[in-house]
Amino acid sequence: MDIFLVCVFLPLVTVAWGQYSDYYYGPYNYGDNDEWVNVYRQSFNFQCPHGQVIVAVRSVFSKKEGSDRLWNYACMPASQSLGEPTECWWEEINRAGTEWYQTCSNNGLVAGFQSQYFPSVLDREWQFYCCRYSRRCPYSCWLTTEYPGHYGEDMDMMMYTYDYYIRGATTTFSAVHR
Repeated sequence: MDIFLVCVFLPLVTVAWGQYSDYYYGPYNYGDNDEWVNVYRQSFNFQCPHGQVIVAVRSVFSKKEGSDRLWNYACMPASQSLGEPTECWWEEINRAGTEWYQTCSNNGLVAGFQSQYFPSVLDREWQFYCCRYSRRCPYSCWLTTEYPGHYGEDMDMMMYTYDYYIRGATTTFSAVHR
């Protein structure tokens, strides 16, 4: 009788667990183990493989961990209509403890980030890794509305349509909220 119950309920538990996992992780694959690229209050450097650009950004906030965030990124090959990457470079550093707005210069697309945490201001400085392609992007730029409405909200932003790219970012900084 016990073996019969195990045979009946084990498949049900497996299906229920699989559905929970699908719900929890969402539709986008951020990497082999779905791990974060950083730990709280630590520096990191993330670059897409050559010829790929950032297409998704995920982040979670923790006030108890120094008002810092964990970050994860997903890459995808750039459209063939852009041609091959002709050059890649690191942009200027966006200093911690300030508001900033930056796009990749020279018609570049974001292909990576590096960041360093500063405990004195409970904020990060950022630098974008940008790549320019042999054919110019035929687009006009605008800021997306897919961003946290409050500094402590989690973020999961994806480029759902092919031929849409991340060109830059902006941030806010509050000395009160850090």
